[in-house]
Amino acid sequence: MDEIHKKILQRNRSNLVKDLDPSKLYDGLLEKGIFTQDMIDEIQSAGTRRNQARQLVQDLETRGSRAFPLFLQCLQETGQESLAELLQNGAPAVTLQPATITSPVDGNNPGKDVKKPGIPFISPPGGGELRPGPGRVRRDSLQGYKMDASPCGHCLIINNMEFEPHSMLKNRKGSNIDCEKLERRFKTLNFVVEVRTNLRQKQIKHELLTLSKKDHSQYDCCVVIMLSHGTEVNHNRFPGAVYGVDGQYVPVQHITNYLNGQHCPSLQGKPKLFFIQACGGDEKDMGFEVSPDEVEPSSGGVDDQTDAIPMSSSSDSLSMSDEPDARPTLPTPSDILVSYSTFPGYVSWRETQSGSWYVQTLDCILEESAATVDLVTMLMMVNNEVSQNSAKGLYKQMPGSFNFLRKLLYFQTQT
Repeated sequence: MDEIHKKILQRNRSNLVKDLDPSKLYDGLLEKGIFTQDMIDEIQSAGTRRNQARQLVQDLETRGSRAFPLFLQCLQETGQESLAELLQNGAPAVTLQPATITSPVDGNNPGKDVKKPGIPFISPPGGGELRPGPGRVRRDSLQGYKMDASPCGHCLIINNMEFEPHSMLKNRKGSNIDCEKLERRFKTLNFVVEVRTNLRQKQIKHELLTLSKKDHSQYDCCVVIMLSHGTEVNHNRFPGAVYGVDGQYVPVQHITNYLNGQHCPSLQGKPKLFFIQACGGDEKDMGFEVSPDEVEPSSGGVDDQTDAIPMSSSSDSLSMSDEPDARPTLPTPSDILVSYSTFPGYVSWRETQSGSWYVQTLDCILEESAATVDLVTMLMMVNNEVSQNSAKGLYKQMPGSFNFLRKLLYFQTQT
C-alpha cells in the first residue's frame, strides 16, 4: 500500500474502529481479492465488532497498492459512504478502470496485481488536509492506547469499611473519604462509576464476575478500585489479597484474572487498571537516613491507622477450586496495571479524618496532571510524594505498581 494511504488509515483508525461494520465487507473483500478466506477467518476470530474492525484496518495496510481504493469501493457498495468520504478527504484521486480492476494480492503474493472484473470507482472532487477532530482525541497507536470512547469505560469501586465482629478486623474509619474522592475523580475522567460497600468475599467475587460479563466492546478501558484491609499471600503473579467484611479474602491475582483476555474477551487489548488501597502485610517501614535535601519531611496525622493483617497461606479462607482463574497455565496478563498503596509485605497508612495517604495523593495528581501526563508517570509522582510522609513521625510508606501495559495511557479530561 502507498505510504500516503497507510497514513490516512492510521489517522482515521479511531473512527473506523468506532463505526466500521466489518461483517458487511467480507464478501466484497474476498471477491475483489483484497483478503483470502483464511485472512477473513482470522479477522473474524478477533471477537467483538470493534476488535474485528481494528484487525481489518491493520491487515489492510499490508495488502498492496490497490487495497486502499478497493476498500473504499467496498465501503460505498455496503452503505458505509460516510467512512469512504472520510478516507477520501485529502487522498489523491483514484480511478479504477470500469472493465477490469487490479487486486492487491493473489493469495500467495501480496505484492502481485491480479486482473479481475469489477465496478468503476470515481473519487469525488474536493479534499484538503486531514485534521484531527475537536478536543483531545487520542487514537490507538504503538505509542498510546485509544482512550476517546464516551463514556471511556466502567469503574467499579469496592469500599469495605465496617467489618463483621467474627472477622476480628477493625472498621476502616476514613475510607468513605477515599471512596468519595475516587468516585468523583473517575466520573470527571468520563468513566461510568459504580460503588459497592461492605461486601463479603463471595459478594466481591460476584461483582467482579458481573463486571467481566458486561459488553465492553464500546469502551476503551476498565478500572477496579479496592478499598479494604489486606494481607500478604502466596502468589505466582500479583502479590497481596483483599478482605471481605466477613474476614475471608480474595487474592489480587484472582481479582485481575476476572478481566483478563480469556475471561473478558471484550476487553482484549484494552487497558485494565486496578488500584489497591490495602496493606500488603503487617511489617512497618521505618525508612533509612538520607541527607536533608533528598526529601521534604512530612508528618502524618495523630490518628494514623493501618489496613494490615498478618500474612496468610494460600489455603486459608479461600477455596481455589471455585475460581474461574485458578488454572496455573494462564499466560502472563497483558494490558494490566496493578497499583498498590504500599510495597508488598508492608502496612498502608490511613488518616481517619482525611483518608489514606495513597488515595489523597493519587486524587491530587490526577486532578493536576491527567490532562498532560500519562498514567505510569503520574503513579511515579504518587510514589515520590507518599514516600515523603511519616506516620507518627517514624513510619514510612512506599506505593508501587506491577505494570503490564504495552502503551502509554492518557485519561480523558474535561476542557
